[in-house]
Amino acid sequence: MTQHRPAAVIVLAAGEGTRMKSATPKVIHPIGGRSLLHHAINAAAGTAPEHLVVVLRHARDQVAEHVAGIAEVIDRTVLVADQDDIPGTGRATECALTQLPDDLTGTVVVTYGDVPLLTAHTLSTLVEHHEEHRGAVTVLSAQVARPRGYGRIVRDAAGDLERIVEEKDADEQQKRITEINSGIYAFDAAVLRESLAQVGTDNAQGEKYLTDVIQIARGSGARVAALTTEDVWQVEGANDRVQLAQLGRELNRRIVEDWMRAGVTVIDPDTTWIDSDVTLASDVTLLPGVQLHGATDIASHAVIGPDTTLTDTEVGAGAQIVRTHGQLAVVGAGATVGPFAYLRPGTLLGAEGKIGTFVETKNARIGTGSKVPHLSYVGDATIGEYSNIGASSVFVNYDGVAKHHTTVGSYVRTGSDTMFVAPVTVGDGAYSGAGTVIRKDVPPGALAMTVAPQRNVENWVVEQRPGTPAAQAAEAAAQAKKESD
Repeated sequence: MTQHRPAAVIVLAAGEGTRMKSATPKVIHPIGGRSLLHHAINAAAGTAPEHLVVVLRHARDQVAEHVAGIAEVIDRTVLVADQDDIPGTGRATECALTQLPDDLTGTVVVTYGDVPLLTAHTLSTLVEHHEEHRGAVTVLSAQVARPRGYGRIVRDAAGDLERIVEEKDADEQQKRITEINSGIYAFDAAVLRESLAQVGTDNAQGEKYLTDVIQIARGSGARVAALTTEDVWQVEGANDRVQLAQLGRELNRRIVEDWMRAGVTVIDPDTTWIDSDVTLASDVTLLPGVQLHGATDIASHAVIGPDTTLTDTEVGAGAQIVRTHGQLAVVGAGATVGPFAYLRPGTLLGAEGKIGTFVETKNARIGTGSKVPHLSYVGDATIGEYSNIGASSVFVNYDGVAKHHTTVGSYVRTGSDTMFVAPVTVGDGAYSGAGTVIRKDVPPGALAMTVAPQRNVENWVVEQRPGTPAAQAAEAAAQAKKESD
């Protein structure tokens, strides 16, 4: 629990985000493996507030469902408030207050659903500054070189916060101010309720501005202040897809740098992408072109890459994965995968096992030390320990209607181009010859073969393909043999 715990955090997420030009609500767009709103709620929840409220309007049901999913992931209650037809951040906050106790006291933090780099630490620092200085309102501000589009922080002669002026209401002198309003505030709960009741919509936008609370509070003699953050990225919002990509790149840079400081070797940070929920042990090595998504978990001394994408995949200690695409898979300690392997959901490769070049697996449990080295498909199968599947083998799991399972025992050796026509079982220690089609169970220790006698039709090419390069080569070979005899 934080030392300065807010009574409530309100996350404003009612806007449509028209500049995204998307059917997807802006706050659901993802970076770093989480939606913008998920990042915002995580930061809010990290301050351990007594109450957490998200304000919705655009695509209300879709976003509310998304909020419920986030609440389940972070394991805490997240309330939802609906903004009505009155526009503006002040009205959105007022709607949020209806979900909170009427006798609520303490600090209320207001933040946004599209500021994904904002951290719980920064919010807690804002609350701490607000409470230690006994503030009525404290706004988080930042100095930016290009303040266009932002509300400006207007200070009085003593340097204290006087008011905030929105861009469209600012005069030329005010537009030259480079200290901007982040839109993130800490309020005394009583001051917030009382002041919002006095806020009108007489402005260029016809909106109920939350910023007007500052002038009202200051006019009543209450203390208002601005706390400046040095990390401007934390207050940057995503208004279009360009800004979304910029925020995603910066978030990834921070994630990669954090992992390097935690003992992970990243050969080329510029081509390495790591989602927020990925877990890496010390002494993991990531080669260029690696993308780690979802809840991927990599154990110590594993080497991943180059050019590998893993999603929700678990990799054991010392494993090596090269030029591979994997999803919902488990790779055991000391195992090797790739290059050019495709691990589909349900793949489980045991310790010291191998999935090799141009091998695709799906719903496949491959035991300790077993190998599928080349050019094969293993689907809906269980392979025991220390078995070897020959090159170009296929587990034929689909009969056109349903999928069926194949079981291969331990210490099995199968020849190249073996077809396992499911459902079928191959016993421990069995062998198969090259080109075998296994349609019935193979007993332990047996040799399975489906080899027909080879038949050669002499002179077929010369007679059936006369004049071709093949026929000419055959005739030359025959002539050379006749001369040598």
